[in-house]
Amino acid sequence: MLLSVLSEAGTDPDPTPTPTPKPPTFEDAQESATNAASWVEQNWSTWLGIGLRIVLIVAIAIVLRILVRRAITKLIDRMNRTANAVDGTALGGLLVNVERRRQRSQAIGSVLRSVASFLILGTAALMILGAFEINLAPLLASAGVAGVAIGFGARNLVTDFLSGVFMILEDQYGVGDTIDAGVASGEVIEVGLRVTKLRGENGEIWYVRNGEVKRIGNLSQGWSTAGVDVTVRPDEDLEKVRATLAEVGEAMAKDEPWNERLWGPVEILGLDSVLLDSMVVRVSAKTMPGKSLGVERELRWRIKRAFDEAGIRIVGGLAPQPAEDASADPAAGVAAPSAYASTTSPQSLATAPITPPAQPPHLSK
Repeated sequence: MLLSVLSEAGTDPDPTPTPTPKPPTFEDAQESATNAASWVEQNWSTWLGIGLRIVLIVAIAIVLRILVRRAITKLIDRMNRTANAVDGTALGGLLVNVERRRQRSQAIGSVLRSVASFLILGTAALMILGAFEINLAPLLASAGVAGVAIGFGARNLVTDFLSGVFMILEDQYGVGDTIDAGVASGEVIEVGLRVTKLRGENGEIWYVRNGEVKRIGNLSQGWSTAGVDVTVRPDEDLEKVRATLAEVGEAMAKDEPWNERLWGPVEILGLDSVLLDSMVVRVSAKTMPGKSLGVERELRWRIKRAFDEAGIRIVGGLAPQPAEDASADPAAGVAAPSAYASTTSPQSLATAPITPPAQPPHLSK
């Protein structure tokens, strides 16, 4: 009866007993230790070689990075010393100011040091991964895809950065220069790798992205030209006008501070145009960068005073008024009477309205 109940319940009347695991013995532990020691003995040389290679790679990368950064710093310092050596000389006037040299040197040094560190440390990291026998092909492929994606997403930022780097390296402009960048113009107050700050004529500050600058006109490098057009009457004596302008130029070249701002003699280029009522004489002078407007204003001031003393009249003044004649008839300026003033004149009758015809008596009723 018991056997039938057990068979209906699905139990085996004679189950096989499960073998219990043997507790580890000393011989088993000794065998495992022997296997581990043999494995370590077989691979310790490989581990040691990999460790020494990694240490050597890291040491070389650190030393190389220090040497390269130090060399870049010395190069930038030498550039500053060369510029300071000519400061105060005739050649120093053509160079940029101290603030511009300092900022340009810092920007160039920062860019070069960052690029050198990125290249050295990146190469060292790839060599360390290669020492562990890691397949770098998938990693490089993933990095390439990520770089392309970042490049497409931040192409404007990359363009601004690269444009700023080349602007600084090529010394297109610097702090203190007056430039025309197309989208804005003014004095440069800060040069960055992404944005350039300009101060406009009215004091406003323009933030110009370097990637948007298509052309740059630097008004502060080399020298500037001051040009003045003098308009006189066509009947003036040209030799007298030339002599007066020459005296003005010579006197201005001897006075302070114009003798420093003028980098050449005031030249009389000749007649620029001749018209029926005027003629234009062109005067030009080479000046210090950024000082052309001040020289032009001073030239106009001196020319006007010299012309007044020499009796040369500049076109544009008031014409002399004729003297009044006391014997003139006061009624000469009165207009003749009009024919329309009389109501009986033919002209007044012709312009009178037409009277409508009278209606018959039977129609009026």
